[in-house]
Amino acid sequence: MSPHPVVSPSLLYLNSSTTFLIWILYAGLIVLWFIDGKIRKEQVIHALTAGAIAWVVTYLIKYFFPTERPFVLNGGEVDVLIKPTNSAFPSSHTALAFSLAVTIFMHDRRAGWWYLAGALLIGIARILANVHFPHDIVGGAFIGTFTAVVVEKTHMFRLLERKKKRK
Repeated sequence: MSPHPVVSPSLLYLNSSTTFLIWILYAGLIVLWFIDGKIRKEQVIHALTAGAIAWVVTYLIKYFFPTERPFVLNGGEVDVLIKPTNSAFPSSHTALAFSLAVTIFMHDRRAGWWYLAGALLIGIARILANVHFPHDIVGGAFIGTFTAVVVEKTHMFRLLERKKKRK
């Protein structure tokens, strides 16, 4: 039985399919890598870097400030393949998805809108799957967005190139 009695079977299918959506977003980065040369490669590198940083930040927050997941508190079932055992806040899936989406959006708005829609679906599905509260999703989205903006605005690879030129 679903933890949300008003959720239709199509929404339950959405929960299951969005489990794989994060992998589809990553697969899209592979496509972007091979399209259009240097700018696309920089976009992919920025997205992967932002994703890695977002994951580390969420891991550290979960480690130092553990919180219970909804299914632990409400006794409901979970609608994911692997039942999470770590802390709920913030959502790592959402942080990763938003770090990729916002990075892509800053480089290419047309592709970015698709990535943002995917990231939003991932967040909603995590709530409907009874593994996150809405504030876990908002926290993950904030961390992912903030990380993407910082990585993009610092142009960290250009900073590294400048250091090499100074030596």
